[in-house]
Amino acid sequence: MEFSELILQWYNQNKRDLPWRDTANPYIIWLSEIILQQTRVAQGLPYFNKFLEAFPTVYDLASADEEVVLKLWQGLGYYSRARNLHQTAQKIAFEHDGKFPDTYAELKKLKGIGDYTAAAIASFSFNEVVPVVDGNVFRVLARYFDMSTDISTGSAKKEFFELSQKLISVSVPALYNQAIMEFGALQCVPKNPNCLDCILNEKCLALQKRKVSELPVKRKKGDVKNRYFQYLIFEDAQQQTLIQKRTQKDIWHNLYEFPLIESENMLDFEVLKELVFKKFETLKPKSLHSYENNVIVHKLSHQKLHIQFYHCTISEHISEGVPLNSLINFPFPIVIYNFIEKYSF
Repeated sequence: MEFSELILQWYNQNKRDLPWRDTANPYIIWLSEIILQQTRVAQGLPYFNKFLEAFPTVYDLASADEEVVLKLWQGLGYYSRARNLHQTAQKIAFEHDGKFPDTYAELKKLKGIGDYTAAAIASFSFNEVVPVVDGNVFRVLARYFDMSTDISTGSAKKEFFELSQKLISVSVPALYNQAIMEFGALQCVPKNPNCLDCILNEKCLALQKRKVSELPVKRKKGDVKNRYFQYLIFEDAQQQTLIQKRTQKDIWHNLYEFPLIESENMLDFEVLKELVFKKFETLKPKSLHSYENNVIVHKLSHQKLHIQFYHCTISEHISEGVPLNSLINFPFPIVIYNFIEKYSF
């Protein structure tokens, strides 16, 4: 039996029952694919359900305020996905009359839709014979065919895509794409796969050569950058505080945060106090104390944030402040949201 037939046979016996597999609706499939990028199904499924409940159609998502979208996305990370999701929904709703492009080539022109997502929508919704190549597919093919190309390179994407084009089932492209991704997610897993009980084990070259743990080849990420954040929770007599939208074009763009002092290392308390009282003297600071002695370490893909929160009482009224007990309604990065929830603002 050929590779593709074996993959399809395995899928028919082992596939999970997931809500986006019961439809060809491109909106639902697109929503699921964006949410599941760099996200495990177990983590992404509740978000998918929340988004579909809040925005049952692309028009609902397009008409929503960006803050509402970011708030629903809170905790999922990689917030550019949410911003692109919202902008693309607006384009489809208001410029394409609510209709998704029906080809791989046209789908790739939309913001936030790359090769993989375009292939998923094109095959699952419109049955186009175009292969998906995600991390799971890289792993399955690299092991089965003993491919040592570094999958983080652009040439690897081309090489694996061309191989996938030869393997995809022309009669059931959507089913084949679902099958190979599911096989990578459940059977050919990154660590300690059960190769003895695998439908592909007779012809898997990595298994024959004892190279399963070595494939796929992927170069290590660059150095992680350490950043040191001291967040300030100001409180006036009316229990109002200051928050600000993050304007920098980074992963937290358009999310809220407290006034911030970033430094080259965590500042000594007396040094920080002097800096706060001087920098924010117009607010007339009265006292400063930390909420916790421990520094919170928050890991991102290429950064490690060292965070400490400080409470500062002030004499001046904050004219553009927000009530402390309303903070939970704003979209914050998850590390700040968890702090807010912990202290029950």
